Amino acid sequence: MPQTRHIEKHFTASASVRDIVIGMSDGLTVPFALAAGLTGAVDSTAIIVTAGLAEIAAGSIAMGLGGYLAARSDAEHYASERARETREVATMPAAEASEVADVFRGYGLAEPEIAPILTAFRSRPEAWVDFMMRFELGLEAPDPKRALTSALTIAGAYVAGGLVPLAPYMLVPNTRVALPASAGFTLAALLAFGYVKGRFTGAHPARSALQTALVGGLAAVAAFGLAKLLG
Repeated sequence: MPQTRHIEKHFTASASVRDIVIGMSDGLTVPFALAAGLTGAVDSTAIIVTAGLAEIAAGSIAMGLGGYLAARSDAEHYASERARETREVATMPAAEASEVADVFRGYGLAEPEIAPILTAFRSRPEAWVDFMMRFELGLEAPDPKRALTSALTIAGAYVAGGLVPLAPYMLVPNTRVALPASAGFTLAALLAFGYVKGRFTGAHPARSALQTALVGGLAAVAAFGLAKLLG
């Protein structure tokens, strides 16, 4: 009887989605809070749009730089730990072999089953180090382009998100009309963004949309309240 080939589908872009979430979430909420706060202080869409664009530029650069430094730090940490494991495999093979055995014992393997694995690792030190990095330290080799990609992704998502609450102020000259439109645009964008994020990550799309809108909405309200208080 012919068998249908089993094809596994796993989501593999979690780092990129995380960067988009970071950039888009802040991009939707911070410029909205700024625009809403300024609405109560000035009656000029030109000033609000100028201030909003300046904030988007500064915020995207700052967040992109933060993402770059975080990714560089991860890469440097991985390189440092790998160098240490390489030295230990070369200078303390018995201790490292014991650590490998402990890992496999945790999976229920018996000593006769572990012994040939240790023998194979002794003849393949690079594979041995790879194993220790992943299963002892829980570290995966970072993408060498990850730092720049993360910076650009976060910054781009911040810009895209920030333009949403500013769009009504660009299109409507009356600030009192633009504010509720900006709030509606931001809420709709948060719902849509949360839904798409849920589809990509495997979470329930509707629940993800509501959670994203709730968290983003609360952040925007808090920031708006603070801006009004200080204004």
